[in-house]
Amino acid sequence: MITQETIDKVFEVSRVEEVIGEFVQLKKSGSNFKGLSPFTDEKTPSFMVSPVKQIWKDFSTGKGGNAISFLMEHEHYSYPEAIRWLAKKYNIEIEETEQSDEQKKQLNERESMFLVSKFAKDYFHDILLNSQMGRAIGLSYFKERGFREEVIEKFDLGYCKDEWDGFTKEALKKGYDIKYLKATGLTIVKEGGTEDKKFDRFKGRIMFPIHSMSGRILGFGGRILTNDKKAAKYLNSPESEIYHKSKILYGLYQAKKEIAKQDNCFLVEGYTDVISFHQSGIENVVASSGTALTPDQIRLINRLTTNITVLFDGDAAGIRASLRGIDLILEQGLNVKVVSFPDGEDPDSFAKKHSSADLKKYLEEKKQDFIEFKISLLIEDAKNDPVKKAGLIRDIVTSISKIPDGIQREVYVQECARMMEVSEQVLFDELAQLINKGARSSGTNRPTSSSPELSERGQQSFGVVKGKASGRAQQKIDQLSILEKEIIRILLLYGNELVDFVNWVNAVDKFGRPVLEKEEYQNTVSNELYLNLQEDEIEFSNDLFRLTYYELSNQLNQKEKIVIDELIMHENTDISSLVTNILMDEEKYTLSDWERKEVFVTETKKILPKLVTDAILNLRRVLIEKKIQGIMKEIQEEGLSPDLEEINNYFELKRLLFDKLNRVV
Repeated sequence: MITQETIDKVFEVSRVEEVIGEFVQLKKSGSNFKGLSPFTDEKTPSFMVSPVKQIWKDFSTGKGGNAISFLMEHEHYSYPEAIRWLAKKYNIEIEETEQSDEQKKQLNERESMFLVSKFAKDYFHDILLNSQMGRAIGLSYFKERGFREEVIEKFDLGYCKDEWDGFTKEALKKGYDIKYLKATGLTIVKEGGTEDKKFDRFKGRIMFPIHSMSGRILGFGGRILTNDKKAAKYLNSPESEIYHKSKILYGLYQAKKEIAKQDNCFLVEGYTDVISFHQSGIENVVASSGTALTPDQIRLINRLTTNITVLFDGDAAGIRASLRGIDLILEQGLNVKVVSFPDGEDPDSFAKKHSSADLKKYLEEKKQDFIEFKISLLIEDAKNDPVKKAGLIRDIVTSISKIPDGIQREVYVQECARMMEVSEQVLFDELAQLINKGARSSGTNRPTSSSPELSERGQQSFGVVKGKASGRAQQKIDQLSILEKEIIRILLLYGNELVDFVNWVNAVDKFGRPVLEKEEYQNTVSNELYLNLQEDEIEFSNDLFRLTYYELSNQLNQKEKIVIDELIMHENTDISSLVTNILMDEEKYTLSDWERKEVFVTETKKILPKLVTDAILNLRRVLIEKKIQGIMKEIQEEGLSPDLEEINNYFELKRLLFDKLNRVV
């Protein structure tokens, strides 16, 4: 178990903006940073990071927290895993107390699979570099391909011996459970006879470990080195709890920083394409690993950049088969450029034959937008055939229809009309038909061609808002919970502020009638709220608000002030999340840039006395109303005679509270 001293050191050293910057492209926004949500598919930034408060908030999902909670949400780490990740990042030595056997057994299956995969990566890499067979076969192959030792180390390349169960025996010897060797696909188990037979899946193959964005080993790709026609040239790990081929990009872990820095991602097909580009000094490159490009893979890139450059082999048939990927990228709202290599060349071979400078120059000079690319690819067949030319134009407009942004669609229509010498109006009419057809097939209700540029997302959002609003109207609002949260919010944001308060106390005038008299005094916000709640012996009804209020009360009693950092780093993640959400809600206005639009929000500190007094009086009012309702219900259900004096007293208290609320300035 990790010691508290280590945890404290991790919290002290880690910076939330640096941690999140590993996964999300952040841009400066005043004193904060903002970016696209890593949890949803969005086009407008709703994700905010506060370096001052050391917290983050995703306004599209409501999630928020500190650096630890981000890793737990984004990478699905446990709390100890997140601590270990941060400790490694900031070179902090982890001190641990000895784990009991029972604690070791409690490691979940997912974590066990990660541990087995890491062992396999280390084992294959060690075999490649330090065994006679590995150096003679695996390492010599990589050297023949021109890969230098530093790039072999960078990508953790390895070799699995050409033995039936060499890896499996070693893993079992080290204490790894066959259950997880089988679950990750590293070992194939065939049942039968007196004993199950166990085989290494990647026997005799060079190994390409596949990392998550945070560097954990998810699976492997293995290439055979013999000419065995019965065996697949490349073999990947099977789908598992931790490995989903359609949601993974090879090289993303090694490329993420450079992708964000260059604001562009080169997309290739194979492992060696990625490695050769890195060796040539181009590191913002990832591979789809031989699979057809998927929306999940595109969204991974979208976390780091909105610009993708697709690199195609010089094989025309292969290019045509891959064109669907361009439409998928456009559909996700990203900008796409295309570079094709000369016939017979691929990114790997081209990079090896040219210097780094020449490769970069080629990529810059040869990049085309998707319209130019499709025309250059298909125009030869369509040049003298009007029907084929019409088909090419329709194909380009179909791609344009995938773009969610209306302005971009119009610009591309104009570009297509210019290049293909066709009327813009004809293309807009075709575009409108395609958009409306798509809307009908998806069941959405969209305008007709009279407004072809109306965003589909905008139309859908009206339906969502309407549905949510009607749902809320049917729900009974829990006023008490709202007021309790408001008190927590005031305590967190302004608890240590010293404020001039005005109170209206009960008195009688010269005629003996009850009146309210003004009383002025100074107090901190936290003391004012705490004393009033203590005086009325008010207990919060919401469990989370009650726990959070207890923590705040303990701080006031022990330290005479509220220490926000302790709550942000609280071991109870529910409390930490609540605190973070409240703190970051104050920052959401900067996302909309209201000041630039000349919409100004009243500074809360100027109305703090009223805010605090309102919160106290309204809480008392709701509690009195609930008390009156309880008495009346009891009278009705049990047939009791009403205690009119008690009821009148409560109604009088309620009236006085309304008077006070009306007088608060």
